[in-house]
Amino acid sequence: MTTDVAIRYDRVSKSFGSMPVLHEVSFDVLRGQAFCILGRSGSGKSVTLRQTIGLVRPDSGSIYVFGEDVTKLDSAGLTRVRKQVGFLFQYSALFDSISVGENVAFPLRRHTRMRENEIREKVAELLGRVGLEAQRNKMPSEISGGMRKRVGLARALALNPSILLVDEPSSGLDPVTSLEIDNLLLSLKRTGTTIVVVTHNIPSALHVGDTLAFLHEGRILESGTPREMERSTHELVRSFLSAQGGT
Repeated sequence: MTTDVAIRYDRVSKSFGSMPVLHEVSFDVLRGQAFCILGRSGSGKSVTLRQTIGLVRPDSGSIYVFGEDVTKLDSAGLTRVRKQVGFLFQYSALFDSISVGENVAFPLRRHTRMRENEIREKVAELLGRVGLEAQRNKMPSEISGGMRKRVGLARALALNPSILLVDEPSSGLDPVTSLEIDNLLLSLKRTGTTIVVVTHNIPSALHVGDTLAFLHEGRILESGTPREMERSTHELVRSFLSAQGGT
């Protein structure tokens, strides 16, 4: 495998009971690029993302993260890989019972030996990056959905991951806040972070993505650069892009 590949899916299939979700899905995500997985609800996008760090195990095929097949790793091996990967969940997945600052500090306390003063400084830095340092002592219930998404992003970046996985970053957000999240992702990409985004928001994907892949009924129908996808002759791809305002 070339060293330029951060993530490789090799003929990955997954079913839940009698319901097939993915069928022999293959793609490469290059280091330092943003790879956007598009598709309708229920097409297998989020399952694909979660398999990357072993939250869901495929039935067959291999998934490589920096050349290591995560499908063959035990819990200790998965923990090691996950320290290189940040995950921004669709609904942020913040702990409601602790403050914004403590949410961001959580992975630092769990996975590092940083001293308390170092943790405080790191949390301030991370919240500053997403424009929320002033919200540090508030509870998640006291801030907006867009702010919670940004806190989730700050927490996902706590361990300086080489890869960031993002599940529906625009879900439930107004267009202005959605654009703010997109711009944060672009700023991360400029620092060399590899980003995989699952979304049904075509304008967002065209703004952020270097490569787009359209997933339909568990298969990659087409992939390419934003310009290539906008010129697609595939009826389903064109219909999806047009419906979302992409073309």
